[in-house]
Amino acid sequence: MSYSGDMSTRSPVTPSSMPLVPQDAPAPIHRAERRPRLADYLPYRLSVASNAVSQQIAQRYRERFGLRISEWRIMAVLGDTGPQTQRQMVTATLMDKVAVNRACKILVDRQLISRHPNPQDGRSHMLELTASGAAMHAQIMPLALQVEQQLLECLSAQEVQTLHGVLKKLFAQARTLEPPVE
Repeated sequence: MSYSGDMSTRSPVTPSSMPLVPQDAPAPIHRAERRPRLADYLPYRLSVASNAVSQQIAQRYRERFGLRISEWRIMAVLGDTGPQTQRQMVTATLMDKVAVNRACKILVDRQLISRHPNPQDGRSHMLELTASGAAMHAQIMPLALQVEQQLLECLSAQEVQTLHGVLKKLFAQARTLEPPVE
């Protein structure tokens, strides 16, 4: 038998005198309720899916062209948009400034992109694909599109259309949640 309180009073603690749940105890988790799981967290799932797709494409161009994901993203954006400043590349790729800088330096050293003064702003430089960079871009794009086609084979045309719409909405919503850029 156990006792509570002052040992001189020695009042016995019986199952009927004990509170069922301590006052400061967290609410119990019922079997029907589940704790949130990382695997159910949408941002995590989107990130993992994006990484899986990027790695499939990256493996092909890494082996064949010696490019990392960040380097290919720079080349892909420049191939789509034409000349851009490094700051515009940060915005377009949503990559960290340091990652963009490092990738651009490697691409300039490999003569896949060129860097020249920005005629509108003497403090920045324009980046653009060189002839060899454009030729490499033209070889990689079909590989990327092939992986995309293989990935989307499991979806109907309507599901692909819906996916594109949902991703566009999520991206727009995410942009509204970002803190202002300093």
